[in-house]
Amino acid sequence: MARAQGARSQLAAAFESVYGTAPVGGFKRIPFAASTLSAEQPLLSSELLGYGRDPLAPIKDAITSDGDLTIPIDAEAFGFWLKAAFGAPATTGSSPGPYTHTFHTGNWTLPSMAIETGMPEVPRYAMYTGVMVNQLSWTMQRSGLLTASAQLVAQGETVNTASQAGSPSDYDLIRFGHFNGSIKREGVSLGNVVSAQITYANNLDRIETIRNDGMIDGADPTIAALTGNIEVRFADNTLVDQAIDGTPCELEFAYVLPSGESLTLTVHAVYLPRPRLEISGPAGVQATFDWQAARDATLGRMATITLVNDIASY
Repeated sequence: MARAQGARSQLAAAFESVYGTAPVGGFKRIPFAASTLSAEQPLLSSELLGYGRDPLAPIKDAITSDGDLTIPIDAEAFGFWLKAAFGAPATTGSSPGPYTHTFHTGNWTLPSMAIETGMPEVPRYAMYTGVMVNQLSWTMQRSGLLTASAQLVAQGETVNTASQAGSPSDYDLIRFGHFNGSIKREGVSLGNVVSAQITYANNLDRIETIRNDGMIDGADPTIAALTGNIEVRFADNTLVDQAIDGTPCELEFAYVLPSGESLTLTVHAVYLPRPRLEISGPAGVQATFDWQAARDATLGRMATITLVNDIASY
């Protein structure tokens, strides 16, 4: 009897042309490190009285299909998730590349995906349709593996004993590392940064109508949020003064590989809170700024994401 193992699991994804309908082809094998994407249906305990101390049979509650994916931040496959989170990019460049893909925040219409997770030993292939990215987040630090977390909302799940994704094609896995990262403020490298965390949320509104299949009707994007924090060794008053003044600044979070691929997130209007400065011992003093981004009045958007690679289109 075969037992399911994560090492043999598979994940394939494709964008849908119709929400909730998996395409017949065009699937890509997506690299991932962990997945909690699944359907869940809890039971409701019986509240009825008069049948003794032992309860009556429970009934099924509504089905919820959602979960998180842990994915590497790389030069090719990560563009798939950027399209899902921000919408289709504007792409420039000519064959054989490089191509520059520019994503903007603020799109009212976001694409949906079909994602299949497979465990061939059982076999169990779960196809999730109407999948949308609710949140995308990652952390910048000095060392370790560079991964992001994609929080997903799906319309529903269909389980099969054979894959419905056909023969997915692959992206070349060209990973960024923490060593390739940099942070700039107003175009100048920001020093003394210990770590930084970035979270973009679409704040999807699930349309939970009454249906006999337990699925939702959709997930609509509402007011987006781009937040995070920067932990710095306290060495000057630049960030503290900005926080006190209440003025915004531009922050740039970037990764660049020697081979030319790059990923740049430019947040155009970042507001900083006034932090607590604590002296907790003889070691260096650190301050944490829990920043928030807002729409830049001149550019008309909150952030711009630029990905440079050899992919012609997403």
